[in-house]
Amino acid sequence: MQTQRHSQAASTTTTQAVKVPEYSTMGRAGLVAFEATCARCHGSNGTGTDKGPPLLHEIYNPGHHPDGAFVSAVRQGVRRHHWNFGDMPSQPQVSDREIAEIVRYVRELQVANGIVYREHRM
Repeated sequence: MQTQRHSQAASTTTTQAVKVPEYSTMGRAGLVAFEATCARCHGSNGTGTDKGPPLLHEIYNPGHHPDGAFVSAVRQGVRRHHWNFGDMPSQPQVSDREIAEIVRYVRELQVANGIVYREHRM
């Protein structure tokens, strides 16, 4: 596992280390698709930018945002609800396969950084 440094512009100005796992084949494909489509707003390694939230955040654990929430966000867009970045537009250019690869990439990255399923209770 490698460690990379980054600035988490979305929620803090501090620098923290991101653990980068050895990705599965699908996770590596997701990394490529994520960098091409998602990183401009969600940041390299999902760390967030001034345009979009970090996906390496506990709020995106699978118990609160299951995989289907990511699929829906890409397909239909999503209204702002946890952050003050505005609404996310749909991304119709992303194929179903690429969405599945991106979700796998994000989940593998999350697990490497201690973000795992936690039951969501309202």
